[in-house]
Amino acid sequence: MSYLSSLPRLKLKSLALSLLIGLAMTGCQPTSKDSGATSTEAKSAPLSDSSGQNNTSSTAEATKVESTQSVAPAKTIIEQPITILALGDSLTEGLGVAENDAYPAQLEAALKQAGYVNAKVINSGLSGETSSGLVNRLDWVLKTKPDITILTTGANDAMRGIDVTTIDKNIRTAIKRLQDGGSVVVLGGMQVYDNLGDDYVKSFSAIYPKIAKDTGVTLIPFFLEGVGGDRSLNQADAIHPTKEGYTRIVNNNIIPVLMPTIETFVAQHPTPSTGKTSTN
Repeated sequence: MSYLSSLPRLKLKSLALSLLIGLAMTGCQPTSKDSGATSTEAKSAPLSDSSGQNNTSSTAEATKVESTQSVAPAKTIIEQPITILALGDSLTEGLGVAENDAYPAQLEAALKQAGYVNAKVINSGLSGETSSGLVNRLDWVLKTKPDITILTTGANDAMRGIDVTTIDKNIRTAIKRLQDGGSVVVLGGMQVYDNLGDDYVKSFSAIYPKIAKDTGVTLIPFFLEGVGGDRSLNQADAIHPTKEGYTRIVNNNIIPVLMPTIETFVAQHPTPSTGKTSTN
């Protein structure tokens, strides 16, 4: 049973209606003319659409009291340059929040606090994008030469009821091309509402752990864990995280999974200045 499908069916149907209305409204807004990657220092393009993963959860109160872990101050300074590509839809791009509040910018700040002073996180989120659209722009985003890519896609496919086999194929294609381009891939898992049908929900949710197992990539089990379903951590559309929601995603969901990958990368690409003791 998926994270969301365990919720009362009546609430899910009500929320699904709100979600579709929200998607219709955001879908009328313009999308970025440039489908490539942009630095966290660059201004984000207007957003249009996103995944439908958030809902009113009966466990919202428990989520509210759960503490958000913060990144400990660095004891050593790692000067090894690291380029991380945040690749996905509007959950990556950051619909409705300031540029510096979206997850890529918050992740970069957290890594610098952890001592990776030359870490750069590139925001290549594109609102409304399906996995097919993401595959079509891989040649462009690979020009950023990412050392690590956080790949989060498929939610918009599910909202459109796209065949699970197609989504699976696209994600595998993206992983292979990213790896062939020299990037280590971290895959962000997604889940969907049970109003799409139990078979579809189960098949969709199973894509991510299966792909991770088959390809050997690192998996974030559920990108929105602890945020999806908590109204206090989502915007009024009940779909997109607030600044605080993104902070929880970065600190609780991404950092614990990503850090071992970064440590392995640094160990495999040593520089003379790597591992300086902090004077702070």
